[in-house]
Amino acid sequence: MNHEVEWHFNRHPRIVARARSLLSVQAAEWKIPDEMAETGVLLLSELVTNALRHGGCAPGREIWTRALLDDAAERLRIEVSDACNSMPHARHASSDDETGRGLALVEALATRWGAEPRPYGIGKTVWFELAPVCGSSL
Repeated sequence: MNHEVEWHFNRHPRIVARARSLLSVQAAEWKIPDEMAETGVLLLSELVTNALRHGGCAPGREIWTRALLDDAAERLRIEVSDACNSMPHARHASSDDETGRGLALVEALATRWGAEPRPYGIGKTVWFELAPVCGSSL
């Protein structure tokens, strides 16, 4: 059985905390292992922050998030979509930089991740997948 939930947000800095909170509650409901849920919340926060800061979209455009849990494959997939066509690219942050590490975190902690244009040529979706830590199950 697959589980799926989607949230739509107006572009505002407060949505980062709201997205984290919603995913935390959903992860508990789905009984996702704590470590996997915490990683998912952290990485979701990074992707939503990137959509806000670097999306460059016109005011009024929403940011959509989606969480999917595939019981059979034991995978949690998180997607963040916006109406901006520019694809993300990792920055090489120096030790003095206060920002620029979001995609590096995603790359380091996710099982898989990627970005793709949304259907019909409007915007993009950035996604990541997490698998349970060895020895734990969903």
